[in-house]
Amino acid sequence: MAEAKVGFEVPPVEFPMDPGTFWNPPQDDGSQGKKLDPMGSHRELDESLLLLADVALAPPCGRDASCKCLEVRQAELGLQCTQQQLQAFLKKVEHLRDCLVSRKSHMDKQTLTPAVLTLLRTCQPFFRRLESTARSTASKPSHLSAGVCAKLLDFSQQLSDRLEQLLLTYASYDILSLEEADPNSVSSFCIGQFRLRRLKLTIFRFCKLTPYLAQVDTGLYKRMRWNVERLTDQDGDGEEHQEDGDHQTEYFFLCCKDLPHKSDQGVARVWSIGQWLQLDPDPRDDIHDWILCEVPQGDYQELLCFGCTEPSSRSATDVLQQLLLQRYTE
Repeated sequence: MAEAKVGFEVPPVEFPMDPGTFWNPPQDDGSQGKKLDPMGSHRELDESLLLLADVALAPPCGRDASCKCLEVRQAELGLQCTQQQLQAFLKKVEHLRDCLVSRKSHMDKQTLTPAVLTLLRTCQPFFRRLESTARSTASKPSHLSAGVCAKLLDFSQQLSDRLEQLLLTYASYDILSLEEADPNSVSSFCIGQFRLRRLKLTIFRFCKLTPYLAQVDTGLYKRMRWNVERLTDQDGDGEEHQEDGDHQTEYFFLCCKDLPHKSDQGVARVWSIGQWLQLDPDPRDDIHDWILCEVPQGDYQELLCFGCTEPSSRSATDVLQQLLLQRYTE
């Protein structure tokens, strides 16, 4: 019988050393060089045995029924493993928060800052796997149910929310800067990447409302950004590559703007998705004009209005995904 394939891949999580000993190299106890895998070898053995049991107990209804049974079981196992990885990340987030708020740790700013930045980098492959598995039109396994995909996106939303709160807490203690103008700031962080036909979307979340333009007060504030790259088969080798030229990358934003309320003297905060329209330098200008421009200027083309309710990062990405599918199929 052919070897059963896992429903979707779950890469092992490699955490940095505990922040309490971030700068202290561990003593050599013979375990150096081994990867820290939260799932553990015993769990992997149990999963292998469960898969073998599925093969042995599959009903004699033909190969199709047997394969379908295995696919469902494999998807369930993959979901369980992914949830365990999520809990490991959330535990790490809580630990870093406690190190700061409880003040029981000897860690100082020089130690806490790289610990948080390391955690953000460690989470990025996990975010990419969640979003890609649930959303990508090119790589999503056909047997994954809508319920499993929705659960993966729930995991992504949970981790994004907790990381955002962690960064806001650190900023409140002046450990990190969230100001976009600060070159050392963490104003936004990547929360996933996925393929949509010939497009590659990379998702970023701003920890707080950030002015749309750095040097001009437009009254518009950004909350999310999506980098949308166009892919094409350039060399006939079957591999898709990004098209040449920066103009082949489009930028979309989730923004809000406070508008005067019609009924009283207050204001209403309105949320929308829009696209960055490059004004200065002109996209058709040569590279020298771009080099001489310190801060590019652009306009905001609103594509869809959400009204006064701020959408979650998940629902906002859902909407943009549909907008892009409509745009590139018309």
